[in-house]
Amino acid sequence: MKLLVTLGPDESGMIVAECPAIPGCVSQGRTEAEALENIREAIVGCLQTRAANNMPLTIAVREIEVPI
Repeated sequence: MKLLVTLGPDESGMIVAECPAIPGCVSQGRTEAEALENIREAIVGCLQTRAANNMPLTIAVREIEVPI
């Protein structure tokens, strides 16, 4: 399964990773590589929990274009 993740620094310099298709699925790391490794683990855990609770595994995420 391929999922989009977002990466961005927090106020302490940690890299925060979030999976928009799975509400509440967030992790972090000291580096981008560590944050990506951690969000992979978090995604697996979130998917298992959602499946065990008969919840949809993901929500719809769409890319749109807006004028700037």
